[in-house]
Amino acid sequence: MMQIAILDDYFNRAESFADWDSSDALTFTFIDSHIPNTDELIEILLPFDAIGVMRERTPFPREVIEALPNLQLIVTSGKQNVAIDLDAARDRGVIVCGTSSPGHATAEHAFMLIMMLCRKAVPLINGLKIDNVWQPVMGRDLRGKTLGIVGLGRLGSQVAMLGLAIGMDVLAWSSNLDTEKAIATGVTAVSKSELFLRSDFVSIHYKLSERSRGLIGEDELSLLGSDGYIVNTSRAEIIDQEALLRCLDTGTLGGLATDVFPLEPANSSDRLVAHPRVLATPHVGYCTEETFTVFYQEMLAAFESFQKGSPINVIS
Repeated sequence: MMQIAILDDYFNRAESFADWDSSDALTFTFIDSHIPNTDELIEILLPFDAIGVMRERTPFPREVIEALPNLQLIVTSGKQNVAIDLDAARDRGVIVCGTSSPGHATAEHAFMLIMMLCRKAVPLINGLKIDNVWQPVMGRDLRGKTLGIVGLGRLGSQVAMLGLAIGMDVLAWSSNLDTEKAIATGVTAVSKSELFLRSDFVSIHYKLSERSRGLIGEDELSLLGSDGYIVNTSRAEIIDQEALLRCLDTGTLGGLATDVFPLEPANSSDRLVAHPRVLATPHVGYCTEETFTVFYQEMLAAFESFQKGSPINVIS
């Protein structure tokens, strides 16, 4: 019998998204709490032959992988997971597999944040529900405003098209932007500085790497200005966090909507979560019932295929 741990089930819903009892050769244990302590994580996972993980919620560095003698397989949601040390997995002979990742949920979430910022949704809601104030603030139109997209990949293109559909002017920049793709999408390719200077809202859709860490700093945020807003549903470290806090504190930047944080899970003690110019959501851009159905059903298929000797969707 193959013993499998399903980690990071924060919603306590994983069991409802797939038929986990479909194979008599597999047995599953679902863990819904975050385990930040490495020694505790190793102790809990020692009995298991395989592990299912949700994105980068739980890191698997070499220290953890080498401490799990029974471990044969890690299955992650999505097609990549930078929190898994793939070299360590290869050295140990541990196979790492993935799933498909629909992606549109994150694009929808990003545009929802843009709309909430523009219409000042949080003070409106809190004013009525908490402060008993009718019409405390006034929002703005999105139509006619300029949306800057940092990273015109799969998600950035979807957000760009949502902006175009509502009547926004859309600009795009990335270090390797395909101008023909920009034209085909209906957006204008510009330099990074021009994007921040001209945009009312900037939405980030960039992969985190050593090259992109701190990609957006005080210079860019200052160009966006006191009436500008930035939305981050990618990774927190793409923005220089200290520069971001300085610009928010001084009002050099109008505001931030973020779904991602340097340390997760974040809580109300986090400086960004607590900041009055920040609209924060708990990294749920990809968390929809439809997306989780894909993740967990394909995760189950990967476990079944591995048990039968034919791994699928192998990353490493």
